[in-house]
Amino acid sequence: MRLEPLRGKHIRRCVELERILFAGDSPWSASGFHAELQAGGYYLAALTDDDQLAGYAGLAVAGTPGDWEAGVHTIGVHPDFQGQGIGTMLLRALLERADQLKAPVTLEVRTDNEPAIRLYERHGFSRIGLRKRYYQPSGADAYTMLRQAGGTQEVAG
Repeated sequence: MRLEPLRGKHIRRCVELERILFAGDSPWSASGFHAELQAGGYYLAALTDDDQLAGYAGLAVAGTPGDWEAGVHTIGVHPDFQGQGIGTMLLRALLERADQLKAPVTLEVRTDNEPAIRLYERHGFSRIGLRKRYYQPSGADAYTMLRQAGGTQEVAG
C-alpha cells in the first residue's frame, strides 16, 4: 500500500466509496472533491500495488503562518481493505502535515463509530463537544474531537 496525493483521476472512485461508506449521510459528490482539491486541501489516496484506490483522506488548513488550524474533512477505506491499517496510515500522514504547521486538528465523528473514535483517541484526540443531528439525512450525532498542535504520540491500545 502506498500513499500519494489525491488527483482528479481518483475522484470517481472516491465518490463510489463515499456512496458505500456514507450512504445514509450525504456522501460527497465529485464536485465536492474537485472543490476541495482546488481549494488547496491536503488530500491523499491509498493505492494498492495494482493502483486500486483502497482509501482516501483529506485535511483542510486555514489561518496564517504561526496561527494555523487544521480539520480532518474525511477518511474513507473500502470495506474490503478495512482492518489492515490503511485508516491509521492515512490519519498519520494527515497529522504529520498538521505537525509541520504546528496546527491543532479538529474533526467530527459519528458517536456510534467506535472503531474510528478509538483510532482518533489513540492518536491524541479528545472529545470536546457533541453536535446533535450533525449528519444528514440520518440525523446521527457527532462528537467534535481535538488534537492539540504537535500531539503526535500514539497511545497504546
